[in-house]
Amino acid sequence: MTSSAPVRKQRLILLLCSVLIVLTAIAGMGLGYSSLSFDRLLPVLFGHGTFKEDFVLFSVRLPRILITLLSGMSLALSGSILQSVTRNDLADPGIIGINSGAGVAVAVFFLYFPVSTGSFIYALPLAAFIGAIMTATLIYLFSYSRTRGLDPIRMVLVGVGFSLALSGVMIVIISSAERAKVDFIAKWIAGNIWGTDYPFIWALLPWLVLLIPFTLFKSSQLNLLSLNEVSAVGVGLNLERERIVLILAAVASAAAAVSVTGGIAFIGLMAPHIAKSLVGPRNQMFIPVAILLGGWLLLIADTVGRNIADPDGIPAGIMVSLIGVPYFAYLLLRK
Repeated sequence: MTSSAPVRKQRLILLLCSVLIVLTAIAGMGLGYSSLSFDRLLPVLFGHGTFKEDFVLFSVRLPRILITLLSGMSLALSGSILQSVTRNDLADPGIIGINSGAGVAVAVFFLYFPVSTGSFIYALPLAAFIGAIMTATLIYLFSYSRTRGLDPIRMVLVGVGFSLALSGVMIVIISSAERAKVDFIAKWIAGNIWGTDYPFIWALLPWLVLLIPFTLFKSSQLNLLSLNEVSAVGVGLNLERERIVLILAAVASAAAAVSVTGGIAFIGLMAPHIAKSLVGPRNQMFIPVAILLGGWLLLIADTVGRNIADPDGIPAGIMVSLIGVPYFAYLLLRK
């Protein structure tokens, strides 16, 4: 049973994260190429804005903010699951190649499977999931040993190798494509938030609605998996079945996010680490905090990135990497 003091601390941190998200969202609504004064935000939100103000807020800013927030949450959820399942603090869907697998699938789908605009929005997460699950399966097989089970260190190394190999595959795929399509894929690789309309929210939201409760329901199994295999088997846990199911959940969460935000790494690495340092390593404690932190980290990265350079800004993926790469190096040296 979780004691009351850690629970109170968790709730306080969740409240603080929620406040940070709201403040960053307010800043994101007001700042941009076409500015919207902060004293006009409430009137516009309640339907008393001009046509230009309504268009800027409801058609441009608000859907992008919601998509960025949901995507950051999805990436943090994926990283949290992977770190517990693999018992590896360096596990992240971007670092170990899952995002790259999703990216190759997105590129192939975009270039060679033309569909209507309405179907494209909802089919893209499915295509990304198929690419990500194929990549995750290969990484798992190459990292698994019959005598030692899943080797966490090998998994990271194999994942990095797959990520590099799939980057090469991506270059081959787009080398003969049309210029306009290559530009889209290049923006995707850089982590440019491209899905900025309401249908993309409805394509992403169901994954989170299903996967967050499922992961919290499985938090006890994740606690056992994060200890060692002997402890998990000793209490009757079906190790491989639970591992595969939870990895599928992590892959689905990451694939749904990157299908609309592009190749963004390190959110799934940083958010769980920060959450664990705040509330401890128990999954039912740190996963809710990590989810909100992931949403906030990507939201603030995108808000700063799109306002730091005119007119297109800097992709959120690059802004996150500026922080994530040193953080990854620090963890690698420490561990």
